Amino acid sequence: MKTTVEIPEKTLKRAATLAAAKGVSLEQLVAEAIEDKIGRGEELGKGKPPWMKLYGAFAKSEDMRSDTQSIQKIIDEEFERIDPGDWK
Repeated sequence: MKTTVEIPEKTLKRAATLAAAKGVSLEQLVAEAIEDKIGRGEELGKGKPPWMKLYGAFAKSEDMRSDTQSIQKIIDEEFERIDPGDWK
């Protein structure tokens, strides 16, 4: 399907250069970029990054396992001990 999209000149030039370097057409590069973005959006689901689907996350949520919660609690406690003056 054909459509018209306005793309900043600088971005278009970078895209054309990348397409040439990869040996693909600009059309193919743009289609792949859109598919990549759409795919990542679907994986995010509840706003989580895609890596969390495989590896979990140290984030506060109701679906966090108890062992992960325990680890996160220890991490939080340790970070509370940090003296801001040590970072200067």
